[in-house]
Amino acid sequence: MQGATMDTIHSSSPEHVTQAIRQLVERARTAQRRFSTFDQQRIDEAVLAVGWAIMEPERNRRLAEQAVSDTGLGNVPDKIRKNHRKTLGLLRDLEGAKSIGVIHRDTNKGITEIARPAGVVAAITPSTNPGATPANKIINAIKCGNAIIVAPSPKGAGTSRLLLEFIHAEFDLIDVPRDLVQMLPEPISKAATAALMQEADLVVATGSQANVRMAHTSGTPAFGVGAGNVTVVVDESADLQTAASLIRQSKTFDNATSCSSENSVIIEASVYDAMLAALSDEGGVMLDANSKCRLQDLMWKDGKLSATFSGKDAAQIMQTANIDNTQNGTEPRFLMVQEEGFGQGHPFSGEKLAPVLTVYKADDFEHAKRIAEAIYGYMGAGHSIGLHTSRPERAQDLGLTLPVSRVIVNQAHCFATGGNFDNGLPFSLSMGCGTWGGNSFSDNMNYRHYMNITRVVQTITAQEPQAETMFSHYLEKFHHV
Repeated sequence: MQGATMDTIHSSSPEHVTQAIRQLVERARTAQRRFSTFDQQRIDEAVLAVGWAIMEPERNRRLAEQAVSDTGLGNVPDKIRKNHRKTLGLLRDLEGAKSIGVIHRDTNKGITEIARPAGVVAAITPSTNPGATPANKIINAIKCGNAIIVAPSPKGAGTSRLLLEFIHAEFDLIDVPRDLVQMLPEPISKAATAALMQEADLVVATGSQANVRMAHTSGTPAFGVGAGNVTVVVDESADLQTAASLIRQSKTFDNATSCSSENSVIIEASVYDAMLAALSDEGGVMLDANSKCRLQDLMWKDGKLSATFSGKDAAQIMQTANIDNTQNGTEPRFLMVQEEGFGQGHPFSGEKLAPVLTVYKADDFEHAKRIAEAIYGYMGAGHSIGLHTSRPERAQDLGLTLPVSRVIVNQAHCFATGGNFDNGLPFSLSMGCGTWGGNSFSDNMNYRHYMNITRVVQTITAQEPQAETMFSHYLEKFHHV
């Protein structure tokens, strides 16, 4: 017996909103209690059902078209690719993973780990990925036996609603309760989202920093992600043509709507001109000073990034900004602006959510590190940095000195950061940024963030050390004993 669908909240009064959300959550709890009786095989079938709901080619196409139509962000071919590869990669990561019942035994320590559901998850999702992000969160949540309620952005609500229609159709085939996966009734409001956060057992928030702050202050345990503003360093040893190609692939994918898209490139002086030429060969167009000023005035209003240019392609941006796009005789694939400063007075040093790449010139690698540190001092601390180099030891140098949770080496950044088939990071659309980014975690959000673990502890042979042995070296070195 499926629960009735709550399509709208008929009153905006706080009491009515709270009551409506409580009803929604109670239906989720009822479904979750039933789902918690399923064994690992049936849970994994539900996971595959959600995967097929978004990956089936015709459904994928419809979701991508709906997303672009509703939000005006990105482009259909790239959203189709994103929906496919992000979901397929996640399913690969989860295949064979134990997520309910006993998941690990350590006989040496006498500890048995038992996975337990978190309960009802509130999933706050952005307009930039209104199909892929909720699908990722839904799969991770139900893999661990949870129910989940999606709180989409108002612009992304239509895509989320369509995704849930596809999921529920698959659930009907395998006898999974529809109320296991729900979304907020429309129209989506901040009041309803806030009420959901308060009523749920766990909040996972991706999107604006305002939503992340609301999640952290909701009184419910929450995972939120930090702001993106990825920069990438190109040193003197890099393969410039390969680096330029990878940067172009990443910077232009889905019109740079990913938080992992490069926003700045720092190029060492000895290869600066050659790298600019390589980027130009990849379709990059360097704006002159006047065009840069015009674009800056339009992209930022009163210090805030305008949505006018977000998720649009380079040709659209130039046309809207009335910038001549006849350079090189072809349409640009991405735009470039030269910059030296950082902070609010130099807004191109921040995140742009558009195929506009800020270019910095560094004297040497140490100078490049200082530039990157200044950029992250303004925006994007904790997220990640890219490096194109033939000197792998420099990646560790960046990891030891900069406030980043990931160092992506010789890869297209927006593909690699959230997991790729040629690296070992978990596939995810939510990247933790550690304490640098105001987060409590610094890894790619994955299914283990959606579970509780109960530990059964048995006695083992005592392993108590001798104090004299523990302190012997210290006392000899500092107390001359």
